[in-house]
Amino acid sequence: MKILVICSKKFYSKIEEVKNELEKRGIEVFLPNCYDNPSAEEEARSLGKEEHQKFKARMYKQSQDTISNMDAVLVLNLDKEKDGKVLKNYIGGATFLEMYDAFNLDKEIYLYNDIPEGMLYDEIEGFGPTVIKGNLSLVYKK
Repeated sequence: MKILVICSKKFYSKIEEVKNELEKRGIEVFLPNCYDNPSAEEEARSLGKEEHQKFKARMYKQSQDTISNMDAVLVLNLDKEKDGKVLKNYIGGATFLEMYDAFNLDKEIYLYNDIPEGMLYDEIEGFGPTVIKGNLSLVYKK
């Protein structure tokens, strides 16, 4: 089984632990686009609006290409603190779009935690994700 881990950059510190656990179970794990360079987007932004837009477009296409070669995606939707508030089970815009790509490509979608409450709840629920509540043994090999 090949699985792509997708999440907010804020959660990159959790990926290695998840990756190791999945690999122990014989699952081939692929990492987010900018995992090796989390500041890539800020670098593109510093070059101006047009360069940032090109960067984002390139990342969307790259994610879609990667997802097309996967069996599944695993969304690390953890709690994110922002402006003194805790956003429970956070899924950002880019991660949502990757989930949409996975859905359109008939890939299995695993959510590490419950679907976050909010305006996109129904849309995420419509993707039919498997919620594993942190239990990586529920990610099964195909």
